[in-house]
Amino acid sequence: MAVNLVNVENVSKVYGTRALLDGVSLGVSEGDRIGVVGRNGDGKTTLIRMLAKLEEADTGRITHSGGLHLGVLTQHDSLDPTATVRHEVIRDMADHEWAGNAKIRDVLTGLFGGLDLPGFPQGLDTVIGPLSGGERRRIALAKLLIEEQDLIVLDEPTNHLDVEGISWLAGHLRERRSALVCVTHDRWFLDQVCTRMWDVQKGSVYEYEGGYSDYVFARAERERIAATEEVKRQNLVRKELAWLRRGAPARTSKPRFRVEAANELIADVPPPRDTSELMKFASTRLGKTVFDLENVTVQAGPKVLLKHLTWQLGPGDRIGLVGVNGAGKTSLLRAMADAARSEGEKQPVAGRVVTGKTVKLAYLSQEVAELDPEWRVLQAVQQVRDRVDLGKGREMTAGQLCETFGFNKEKQWTPVGDLSGGERRRLQLLRLLMDEPNVLFLDEPTNDLDIETLTQLEDLLDGWPGSMIVISHDRFFIERTTDRVFALLGDGALRMLPRGIDEYLERRHAMEEAAAAASPVAAKATASASEKTVSAADARAAKKELQKIERQLDKLSQRETKLHAQIADNATDFAKVAELDAELRALAGEKDELEMRWLELAEDA
Repeated sequence: MAVNLVNVENVSKVYGTRALLDGVSLGVSEGDRIGVVGRNGDGKTTLIRMLAKLEEADTGRITHSGGLHLGVLTQHDSLDPTATVRHEVIRDMADHEWAGNAKIRDVLTGLFGGLDLPGFPQGLDTVIGPLSGGERRRIALAKLLIEEQDLIVLDEPTNHLDVEGISWLAGHLRERRSALVCVTHDRWFLDQVCTRMWDVQKGSVYEYEGGYSDYVFARAERERIAATEEVKRQNLVRKELAWLRRGAPARTSKPRFRVEAANELIADVPPPRDTSELMKFASTRLGKTVFDLENVTVQAGPKVLLKHLTWQLGPGDRIGLVGVNGAGKTSLLRAMADAARSEGEKQPVAGRVVTGKTVKLAYLSQEVAELDPEWRVLQAVQQVRDRVDLGKGREMTAGQLCETFGFNKEKQWTPVGDLSGGERRRLQLLRLLMDEPNVLFLDEPTNDLDIETLTQLEDLLDGWPGSMIVISHDRFFIERTTDRVFALLGDGALRMLPRGIDEYLERRHAMEEAAAAASPVAAKATASASEKTVSAADARAAKKELQKIERQLDKLSQRETKLHAQIADNATDFAKVAELDAELRALAGEKDELEMRWLELAEDA
């Protein structure tokens, strides 16, 4: 019989005049993997903070079993800003000790992409203070996962992780023996990891067996029987249930209630969207040309991200864009948006972006646009438009769309300055849609949104007739709202993936295995202390020279690109072409020497 680790008995918590939790009783046992869902502000974080005894309950009692070893990841880390990553994560372990520990190697590789922490200026010796919030959060997660616990409590662990990182974390947590309580809005992650769900609603917590898909089925059945929820909410649940049953039946291997009841419930629910009908309607709004990219090169500062890209976004295309961090996803959207806004005058460093004459673009960036903090929510929306045409005869007022996005009548009169980060994100997206665009660029639209708001957004986008590119680490959202997936794998090219994100993860895994097999650094990291032949000081010196050589190679690549462009521009001037060609050959020789030196240093580093 499983040992009980935490007991929550008749717990209540009140903020101001609002009861976040009212008489809640729960338990966590050995082997439990519990996902916590609910609307933003309904008390998910408060519940797990009280569970971990980081916050006191107003009434009731929370007890831990004797000797409970508890690990907690909160939304604000407690890392020492003056310490290095090495000191916080692996403490004072010698290199040969931690490098010989398979668990530590797995965590560092899974969360950072390599044992040398690529992307951090000094690797493990990087000082934490200047790092971004996302980088600090990954360090805090690595520190937690390297240790052994009886119970892990995680608050939004997938924030700031890419698709690969989320996939790795799901696999890692499945293999751990620790019990788990996790707040996240990533539905794919919940399905992969959790065996029970807690749904926090209006002061109560409802318990369900199974992962997210099972939870959706059971919740829909409960609401059908009880018939207490309003029609709009019921329809949203039924539509998501239809998506889960029809689109991906393998998501739930063990439904824990009558499947016949679920099938009966969705018998009259149409598919999420009529793709051919939407494509036809989008063509009438957009014409034949939306975005045509011809031999485009995209750069971020001196770094070349995409080379010689020829690609087309057509009317009605719904594209999911995934890729490693820093591969150029956001830079590609910005280059296309700049060309559209400048009516073709602002172009990439090389190549051309052609924008259709009827394109009306709305671009949701990762930065939340600043609004007048004195405005009310409804006023901020009405500043754009009072009504919006959703196509196919559907129309909504500003107030109705506000309600769809979780701003009830009372909330619509809240000053913008009083909104949370997630609420501002919702308002930003709402204002974009009110402007009736026919092309949407959405860069991480799911940030700070709770699951219920995500399902409402997906429902709205189902019938939206236009072209769309979505960048997201939320696998469920991409699969739900787009029809095709393209990937940036960090090699300067854009590839279509017929099998979607599964294919992306397979390709990335194959690339990592090939790099590990070819890299003497990886082989060196797993060697025992007796096999070490290079001192730590020599290794650090080699690493610094490696970084210097990599910067030189980047500069040479940029010069090489410019020379190719100059040769093309002076194709009829044979003397000039000969001069440029000689410079190009000299450049190639210099690159070969630097690459050979890089390979020699890699062994020492």
